[in-house]
Amino acid sequence: MFERAADGRIHNTALAFSPQGELVARYRKVFPWQPHEECAPGSEFVTFDIPGVARVGLAICYDGNFPEAIRQLAWMGAEVILQPTLTTTSDREAELVLARANAIANQLYVINLNAAAPAGLGRSLVVDPEGLARCQAGEAEELLTDVLDLDAVTRVREHGTAGVSRIWDQAKRLVPELDLPMYARPE
Repeated sequence: MFERAADGRIHNTALAFSPQGELVARYRKVFPWQPHEECAPGSEFVTFDIPGVARVGLAICYDGNFPEAIRQLAWMGAEVILQPTLTTTSDREAELVLARANAIANQLYVINLNAAAPAGLGRSLVVDPEGLARCQAGEAEELLTDVLDLDAVTRVREHGTAGVSRIWDQAKRLVPELDLPMYARPE
């Protein structure tokens, strides 16, 4: 949705609500698609908890083109990224590749939701922590359902993608040695 901030700037904002209708998260898109999207950028990444289920990170559309955005959400504990998208352009295929790459690089689920034709190009996608497309919609309006095995996030992070790439272990070992400010733990 478009949100007018107290300072008058307009943000592209994703909202998350509890089943009781309570607002649990507000995320202002950090990387507007410049120069086409005239919204002001947000200034922080946002996660929220579904109690007893998972921590979810919010990203919007073009945010997925910036690996550091998804990595920051993962580092903040996200096990699932919800990424609403409104793509009408020829780069939809690239977005799908990036959704898979972001899932692999961060060993989490990426749910990339795009509007169906005629508003968008459709092809919403659910990707698992090893980058496998669990289900994908076509271009027309379609309802996707899936059951996410959130234990897979822990398993892949502990044992590696395909049992070999232990990205989180290596990151944890290197963080004390390298100046990587984005890996600072939130307080």
